Amino acid sequence: MRELSIDIETYSSVDIGKAGLYKYVQSQDFEILLFAYCFDDEPVQVIDLTNGEQLPKELVTALSDKNIIKTAYNAVFEWYCLNKYWSSPIEQWRCTMIKGLYCGYPAGLKAIGDAIGLSEDKKKLLTGKALIRYFCVPCKPTKTNGNRTRNLPKHEPEKWNLFKEYNKQDVITEREIKRTLDRVQFPENEQKLWELDVKMNAFGVKVDKDLVVGALKIANIRTEQLLTEAQEISGLNNPNSISQLKDWLEIETGNEVTSLNKKDVPELIKNTDSEKVKRMLEIRQELSKTSTKKYDAMQVAMGEGNRVRGLLQFYGANRTGRWAGRLVQVQNLPQNHLEMLDFARELVKNQNLDAIQLIYR
Repeated sequence: MRELSIDIETYSSVDIGKAGLYKYVQSQDFEILLFAYCFDDEPVQVIDLTNGEQLPKELVTALSDKNIIKTAYNAVFEWYCLNKYWSSPIEQWRCTMIKGLYCGYPAGLKAIGDAIGLSEDKKKLLTGKALIRYFCVPCKPTKTNGNRTRNLPKHEPEKWNLFKEYNKQDVITEREIKRTLDRVQFPENEQKLWELDVKMNAFGVKVDKDLVVGALKIANIRTEQLLTEAQEISGLNNPNSISQLKDWLEIETGNEVTSLNKKDVPELIKNTDSEKVKRMLEIRQELSKTSTKKYDAMQVAMGEGNRVRGLLQFYGANRTGRWAGRLVQVQNLPQNHLEMLDFARELVKNQNLDAIQLIYR
């Protein structure tokens, strides 16, 4: 069976690290810049889509041909990006990264290249992060760059040619890694699990947008209330500053305060007779809570249909093969034992802070 090795370079204004692959691709300004590929052991070709070049008919046909296996490192990236424009069923794909994790190698193209001992000429262009930062993400507008928010090939033709070589070299490196990994048989059931994982992540989980917005709005209002109260008590410019609060506490109590960590604050509250100090420490406790962080993550990662996609990483722990959480980290969601939960949700969605404080304080 023929194999098609693929590596693409893309652009999107969405931060893939914070929002995830799926929202990154769903961005209206997402585009594929370069498409490097080769069939079997043939020479690698690079298609410059920014320069008006188009995928050859043979390549477009191959993307959906069940008799041609598509391979890539972290193949879900190529698969999801390409399926925005062309059809390519996930069952026809094989992921070199997942097989590497199955074999006990680290994640990351350079990391696995180092681990299996690739020669320097085969990994010499793996340090292309600077090129990716230049062409694949928005840039800060300055007087020097004419206040543009994106770098295009015309702005640095030499860098662009180097980027094309980098794209080409990635396919060569990935192909070499695959040859090494082909010494190990990847179980069919693991392949099927990976395919299921890709489909689950692409489908995503529905999120109650009104609840997320309401929770964050209430959290912001409450934070402002607490900071105002803390300023009135202490006179501090920024009572949320650890250093400022430590200095104030030491003056008020006459004792050295070495830590304001979550586990230390209750003991400090227990050992003070000052109502001012006690209240400041209580405010510190409330301000340091991370209970709304998952709402922040949901809002950032929420994409089409109010769904969060890419929540799990197959073989995230490569020694055991277990899934790892990503973005919202759903694997460590706390159990909820709140009575009248539906009522509480409605209060949050309606941003009724007064009722929440009255009922649940």
